[in-house]
Amino acid sequence: MSLRAVKQIIEPKPTIEGAGVKLQRAFGFGKTKEFDPFLLLDDFRNDNPNDYAAGFPWHPHRGIETITYVLAGSVEHGDSLGNKGKMTAGDVQWMTAGSGILHQEMPKGDSRGRMHGFQLWANLPASLKMTDPRYQDIPSSAVPEVTDDDGTRVRVICGEFWGKRGPVEGVAADPSYVDVSVAPDRRKRLKIETTRNAFAYVFAGSGTFRDASDPHAVLTESAVNPNASPKYDARNHSLVLFDRGDEIAVQAGEEGIRFLLVSGKPIEEPVAWYGPIVMNTQEELRQAMTELQSGAFIKHR
Repeated sequence: MSLRAVKQIIEPKPTIEGAGVKLQRAFGFGKTKEFDPFLLLDDFRNDNPNDYAAGFPWHPHRGIETITYVLAGSVEHGDSLGNKGKMTAGDVQWMTAGSGILHQEMPKGDSRGRMHGFQLWANLPASLKMTDPRYQDIPSSAVPEVTDDDGTRVRVICGEFWGKRGPVEGVAADPSYVDVSVAPDRRKRLKIETTRNAFAYVFAGSGTFRDASDPHAVLTESAVNPNASPKYDARNHSLVLFDRGDEIAVQAGEEGIRFLLVSGKPIEEPVAWYGPIVMNTQEELRQAMTELQSGAFIKHR
């Protein structure tokens, strides 16, 4: 077994999208090679309705797949093909934009005003850029959860993990997408296929993914006070990008750690990108923009 080294730990950037939604962008718009086949990850957790209530009014998508995972609150969505729905806590929506749709997403907080969730963008290969749009709406009850003997819990959204298969099927990037919770002070190893690019996004607790098999190398002690509590290098709102290998190791902190673990097979194709439209060439991108302006953007009804 070869342990994946940590290439980089990234702190997300505050970003405003849609009609004024404040969110945290973990990566996107430029870091295509090291995250291939993934393009973007947005963390839209927010406890202030004024920061998200305006939502994401009608906007186009082409050439990508979007994966929305809701933790709290709800998201009502609709599109130009007549699809409508509402996502609530624990639900997943996987949308294949393909040749193009117009789409809107309107968030609403729970009884405490919380709107928590994530949206991940996956690229489509050139052969599927202009495929028919489709949806996979997955209720929370359909997402399998498995608990290991040491208390580690995993919700399997897509791919196969610990003998369970996620309900999202037929995605071009063939991703693995799981929600992992490791108990306080536990050390855990998780397998990932060697050929895949992989990252973890921490959204609760803290821990480290650096040399986690060695208890003496796990923590970074405070240089100011040697008796201070140990500091972990991955905490809430930390994205950990991994190098190649066939497993990762994580050491959970005293509050435990919860993170998304995502991996996929690289497409290794050129990317021409403008907002929610992602093609392979600038010519294709210009054609998409022309069609959007002329009313010829929607290919399938």
